[in-house]
Amino acid sequence: MPSIAPRLGVSYVMPVLNEADYVESAIRSVLEQEYAGPVEMVLALGPSHDGTRQIVERLAQADERIRLVENPGMHIPIGLNLAISACKYPYIIRVDAHTQLTDGYTTRGIDTLERTGAASVGGIMLATGRPGFQAAVARAYNSRFGLGGGPYHGGNVQEGPAESAYLGVMRGEALAEVGSFDETLRRGEDWELNYRFRQAGKTVWLDPQLRVRYWPRSSPAKLARQFFATGVWRAELVRRLGSRNPPRFFAPPVLVVATALTVIAIPLHATGVLHGMLGGLIALVYLGPILYLLMLGYAAVRGSGSFGDRVRFISAIAIMHFSWGTGFLRGILGGARNAVDTSRTES
Repeated sequence: MPSIAPRLGVSYVMPVLNEADYVESAIRSVLEQEYAGPVEMVLALGPSHDGTRQIVERLAQADERIRLVENPGMHIPIGLNLAISACKYPYIIRVDAHTQLTDGYTTRGIDTLERTGAASVGGIMLATGRPGFQAAVARAYNSRFGLGGGPYHGGNVQEGPAESAYLGVMRGEALAEVGSFDETLRRGEDWELNYRFRQAGKTVWLDPQLRVRYWPRSSPAKLARQFFATGVWRAELVRRLGSRNPPRFFAPPVLVVATALTVIAIPLHATGVLHGMLGGLIALVYLGPILYLLMLGYAAVRGSGSFGDRVRFISAIAIMHFSWGTGFLRGILGGARNAVDTSRTES
């Protein structure tokens, strides 16, 4: 139940670029939150070409709680910082145009922030999709086969301190202390911010009662571009910080390397170029792709829906893994440089 006592104000911040299909429902899910205190929503508006600006301006004219700041450089961390600098309330809640907050999210998030003394609180991403490929991607997000069972992707997770927080219900003073988002990053900015919170001795907290619906990319090409960029910037964070990373981060690049070696080795074995002990040792690289195909087959059998649904499901998993792994290798070998997520800028 929402609290009755007046509360300190909340500022929601949202970067927006080419989100005509999702931005209105995302904004409404925020402004329909029941919270016993003043709220505002600051949108960092990038140079969209799909009618997003017109939608956002219409909503802002109808609701004085919505304010707009321009983000001509379009990059997410820059837009977030522009929005944060325009906020007037002490609590900052990050939201995205591809998300919808569930009922009670704001009140629960602030309660958890105060109860734990954390600098940042996050919850669970509940991916959802329209019938077809987007629904398959959502299933892949929610499956342990897809994203490797990360804490905020669901499952049987316990409340407590965490490595990072999805989106984030944050204290404005804590953000100011660590310097807000790193504008040299193009992806992974949330993980890096929470890393700095932890390095500063602050607590990052996972509350699985906080739920956010997320709409993933809706086509194979967009999904591949998104995950390639994510892999590049995860590798860049490994290069910069050298911090401890879960083994699941390294599984996709190992798979990509093993698959590439398999493609090279098969004709060499078939023609007898590789033989004997050396040939036997090199044949071990086949284990990676074989085990991966078995995993995909198992995921398909365990899945639900029609044959087409299952094919789309394992296709989404494979696109996510191979795109992420290829991007990670690119980032590790050459750095991220200025790689961007073109799934947000291209049709």
